[in-house]
Amino acid sequence: MGYALSAIRILGIDPGLRLTGFGVIEKIGEKITYVSSGTIKTASAKKSKVEGDPEREELPARLKVILDGLFEVIDTYQPHQVAIEKVFVNVNPQSTLLLGQARGAAISAAVIRNLSVAEYTALQVKQAVVGNGHAQKEQVQEMVKRLLKLPAAPKPDSADALACAICHAHGGQGLGLMATAGFRVRGGRLVG
Repeated sequence: MGYALSAIRILGIDPGLRLTGFGVIEKIGEKITYVSSGTIKTASAKKSKVEGDPEREELPARLKVILDGLFEVIDTYQPHQVAIEKVFVNVNPQSTLLLGQARGAAISAAVIRNLSVAEYTALQVKQAVVGNGHAQKEQVQEMVKRLLKLPAAPKPDSADALACAICHAHGGQGLGLMATAGFRVRGGRLVG
């Protein structure tokens, strides 16, 4: 006698200060299906009253837009798990810090709604979805389109978020929780 497999709904997030991509998929057994995707745009966020650098003036307002937008996505689609892309260290440390704050807002939205969060590097996501950790954005978009049987390739931020969710669905639960302390990435592989 068999038993019915329960659906697991996964929210993938590609954090960004101007554009935060989100993608929701559902996994039943080994089958994944598309639920929704989109982008939370913060470019038109109102400036706060902090004086000085325009980027810093906008930062609190942008983070609030990300947080509120993800609350709306979570409340609408009721995911069970969240997968988010890790921040890579950029050449510009200021950009890395700003991206980290957007990522923090995204993680906060998930944990405030009591969702578990798995984190993946871009290398892990691309490897899981395309089979090549150094794939181009267009390759990721095309594979997301194929895997989810979409009529057209999603926009880059949505595609990255969907790819993160797909990575998690395809055994990524182990990848994201894998102990990586003392390891580093060389040639697309984790080495000691």
